[in-house]
Amino acid sequence: MTLMTALYIFMLAAFTGYEVISRVPSILHTPLMSGSNFIHGIVVVGALHTLLMATSVTGQIVGFIAVVLGAANTAGGYVVTDRMLAMFRATDKKKG
Repeated sequence: MTLMTALYIFMLAAFTGYEVISRVPSILHTPLMSGSNFIHGIVVVGALHTLLMATSVTGQIVGFIAVVLGAANTAGGYVVTDRMLAMFRATDKKKG
């Protein structure tokens, strides 16, 4: 794959993603974030695979950093989603 082909695919994916996300109603943003957390988990699996297939020390270091950052991104996404869902939970208020 040439650099121009990779750049074209990246630009097409970025434009398509922006257009799709901008048309999602605000009420559906939280479920959309939960779905993206699943995709982040797949990225961590890919980073683990890359780490295990690395043959040089540099590749192993980069793979390890990718796994750590990917796991932090996934965990952070779940924390943010949980906080957003907590805003919509009914609270028990005593009437008195």
